Amino acid sequence: MTNQRADYDNPWKEAISLYFQPFMAFLFPEIEENIDWNKGYEFLDKEFQQIARDGEISTREADKLVKVWRTDGQETWVLIHVEVQSQYESVFAERIYVYNVLMQSLMGETPKTALHRLPHF
Repeated sequence: MTNQRADYDNPWKEAISLYFQPFMAFLFPEIEENIDWNKGYEFLDKEFQQIARDGEISTREADKLVKVWRTDGQETWVLIHVEVQSQYESVFAERIYVYNVLMQSLMGETPKTALHRLPHF
């Protein structure tokens, strides 16, 4: 029997890519209503992979970085981290902190962070 990790994260990545606006509306309505959807959005997968490499941290496949425009016309980035876990990960908070610091250095501003934890059973 092989010792492979189950891939729970990639289906979420695909779903986020296909249903980004409904995803934001469902989990982050206060952010979704401030995005100008008429201007579109852009997934920054390559840029995010560079951020993860620069921070020397392992990235999960379901991490998504998305460039959006707010209703006030300002460009901003949204970091989405979805991770299906069956056990505690001690470096999770550190990884999210490093992502935010590296994005701040690229964006020139403190990123807006919204977290939504779904309970696991």
